[in-house]
Amino acid sequence: MPSQDSLNTLRTLDVAGKPYHYFSLPEAAKTLGDLQKLPMSLKVLLENLLRWEDGTTVTRKDLDALAAWLQERRSDREIQYRPARVLMQDFTGVPAVVDLAAMRAAVAKAGADPQKINPLSPVDLVIDHSVMVDKYGDASAFGQNVDIEMHRNGERYAFLRWGQNAFDNFSVVPPGTGICHQVNLEYLGKTVWTKEEDGRTYAFPDTLVGTDSHTTMINGLGVLGWGVGGIEAEAAMLGQPVSMLIPEVVGFKLTGKLKEGITATDLVLTVTQMLRKKGVVGKFVEFYGDGLAELPLADRATIGNMAPEYGATCGFFPVDDVTLQYLRLSGRSEHTVQLVEAYCKAQGLWRLPGQEPAFSATLELDMGTVESSLAGPKRPQDRVPLPKVAQAFNDFIGLQLKPTSKDEGRLESEGGGGVAVGNAAQAGEAEYSYAGQTYRLRNGAVVIAAITSCTNTSNPSVMMAAGLLAKNAVEKGLQRQPWVKTSLAPGSKVVTEYFKAAGLTPYLDQLGFDLVGYGCTTCIGNSGPLDAPIEQAIQQADLTVASVLSGNRNFEGRVHPLVKTNWLASPPLVVAYALAGNVNIDISSEPLGQGSDGQPVYLRDIWPSQKTIADAVAKVQTEMFHKEYAQVFEGDAQWQAIEVPQAATYEWQHDSTYIQHPPFFEDIAGPLPAIENVRGAYALALLGDSVTTDHISPAGNIKADSPAGRYLREKGVEPRDFNSYGSRRGNHEVMMRGTFANIRIRNEMLDGEEGGTTIHVPSGDKLPIYDAAMRYQQAGTPLVVIAGQEYGTGSSRDWAAKGTNLLGVKAVIAESFERIHRSNLVGMGVLPLQFLSEQNRKTLGLTGRETFDITGLEGRELQPRMHLTLGITRTNGQREEVEVLCRIDTLNEVEYFKAGGILHYVLRQLIAA
Repeated sequence: MPSQDSLNTLRTLDVAGKPYHYFSLPEAAKTLGDLQKLPMSLKVLLENLLRWEDGTTVTRKDLDALAAWLQERRSDREIQYRPARVLMQDFTGVPAVVDLAAMRAAVAKAGADPQKINPLSPVDLVIDHSVMVDKYGDASAFGQNVDIEMHRNGERYAFLRWGQNAFDNFSVVPPGTGICHQVNLEYLGKTVWTKEEDGRTYAFPDTLVGTDSHTTMINGLGVLGWGVGGIEAEAAMLGQPVSMLIPEVVGFKLTGKLKEGITATDLVLTVTQMLRKKGVVGKFVEFYGDGLAELPLADRATIGNMAPEYGATCGFFPVDDVTLQYLRLSGRSEHTVQLVEAYCKAQGLWRLPGQEPAFSATLELDMGTVESSLAGPKRPQDRVPLPKVAQAFNDFIGLQLKPTSKDEGRLESEGGGGVAVGNAAQAGEAEYSYAGQTYRLRNGAVVIAAITSCTNTSNPSVMMAAGLLAKNAVEKGLQRQPWVKTSLAPGSKVVTEYFKAAGLTPYLDQLGFDLVGYGCTTCIGNSGPLDAPIEQAIQQADLTVASVLSGNRNFEGRVHPLVKTNWLASPPLVVAYALAGNVNIDISSEPLGQGSDGQPVYLRDIWPSQKTIADAVAKVQTEMFHKEYAQVFEGDAQWQAIEVPQAATYEWQHDSTYIQHPPFFEDIAGPLPAIENVRGAYALALLGDSVTTDHISPAGNIKADSPAGRYLREKGVEPRDFNSYGSRRGNHEVMMRGTFANIRIRNEMLDGEEGGTTIHVPSGDKLPIYDAAMRYQQAGTPLVVIAGQEYGTGSSRDWAAKGTNLLGVKAVIAESFERIHRSNLVGMGVLPLQFLSEQNRKTLGLTGRETFDITGLEGRELQPRMHLTLGITRTNGQREEVEVLCRIDTLNEVEYFKAGGILHYVLRQLIAA
């Protein structure tokens, strides 16, 4: 280890006769002062600084600043943090590997050794975002979806196999294995990491960054990790530290335990709502309190998973006996478990009863008060108690439920099964025919019910609850409604094993929840098509229909372009809504349907007891983990049959529509670009609040008449083979055409009209955003994007920044930014600027037709968070100047921006070395 160890903290720990060297926090406390009250998550950061102290990137002042955090419980100190490893999924991982390949090509072009470009930290890439629910509802669905996935993604997978062979410290978990966060929780994560160096074995906390925002799921295992953009992750694996301010830490105290019939999903939706209300963006959240003893590790992981939804950098849980139990259950070696216990106790990282660290702020929840809930219709923090879902849906579509007689509003489909739609006279509806039957589809119809996502499929209690509810429903004679597209996509093969052991698979299959794949599927937007008659009925009657999924994201346009309301729910409630067929019914009090005995069946009649669920969970055995992870990196015969060239640099295929050589590093051997003021810029878009990376970054389906669709058709690709934007993230030509192209984005230059269009101001033409940007580029005109609050919330998508850069946007001017996206903009050389005080696009009366100047950049030394001047010239010639805050937040980011971006900075250093 390179540490100067100025505090003389290096010590040795003996675990079962094996010595481990470590940097002792108790020894550091002898100099820095009492650290017992320091939050556990900050202790992990302090250990990281002790281990990497070099007098340059980490100094004694950094150590003092972390210890001094206890005085103010906040800090303005910037530190350089080095995680132990990097986790990637394939949507964000492919462009990262494309960048690495392009960097190798640039190094070779500059006459240097391309092998200089190599991950210095271990990198695991799990292919989990590519499988789509094309087939569902029968036993052949899984095999068919796998075949389709391999056909669609052959070029990408060949490229990843090349990377697996070409790069050191780079492993790929093949498709059909599981979701990266569940694989991380069940197999990759160790809680305490080790490294051999100079004949010694060092032990230190397991830490990571990941190219998916839900990397925070591993926080449940006592592992500090969070999502970053692919840009930051590439820099981290190339040896660059993560530059960050010592964060505020919000303590969340948990007491009591969940009531009968309440699930971990209900708990996490409650926690999410509370923390969003509190305001924790950019902060650590750390859970504490004696209630943790009542919280299984899978429940902790569920809460940690949704940290992006409550806005925190992470949702950290300390290590205790529950952690050790899970490590043993999931097949970690006994020596690993002993090391975790010994190390955490030696370092003061072990949770003790009654322990209350010092926090910047605190919240408290008695888990006994949690009630059954969903979140929707379009934000994960909008929790709705189960009895109020129908009202929330009606509020969304502008209808109000009116008192009716017992049977009014309930219309029977010819295929059997009731659908409650409130007041039928007010409800939109359409008839459709399928398989010889005619059905009525109503507003509120559940057209997608998906047990999916890392959030819940890693949790045996809620998964077993879903299987048991399915069993009880089948035994009562219930069936899913025929318009509901059902799917089961577990996060790992272990889930399939324990469903089988509990005897629940046949019942899920009978209700249409057949296995469709091991991947994110519906939660990431890979829900696949609805049956054609249903899509036609929705479009013809402009119906507002619903999806219910056990996921973490329900933003507009994410799940399916025709599904306007999307509801997050526990897996058993997903099954229940598949039976009811409509969200416009109070399933807590109204029948789900009619049983085989002709009597109404209520949710309470089929909901499994806690004891029944616990008995089923007891069937989860360590041998299942050993079996499924024994050959985790090998893949099936189709994966192994992929042929790849053995070469240090990638052989780019010019006719590929999946993998293309990006233009980011073309002038890397030249001098540093000069930082210039921005003059005469036009607005590419004028956007409102809560614009997410789902709105900015290309995601979901590619429309045939979109700029990306036109490009693919020009390349000879038929619409049926378009695949998704996510699968084509390795091709900048597709991705830049899909930036800001979301069907639900609202550009205020067009009076809030939905869709990725804008006004080309000089001509007044209404154009797709890509086409307008290209017109501006041809004229040499710079661009800006103007937005409201919370710009860039959502997944950590690097293409939201890369696409913005390639469209010619020089600056994004917003009221506030999401942490990861702000950093990614800087990493791609785009200025993030923030309105000051009460100013915003509305108070300034901006229409998007103005021209903009950004001055204060030339002739001054760029500093973190400096003020710049935004000049606004109205269409009548009137000019106004206001100050804006430059959100380049740290000195490291200043250097990255000067170099043209973070990867440019790294690459220039490597070429010069």
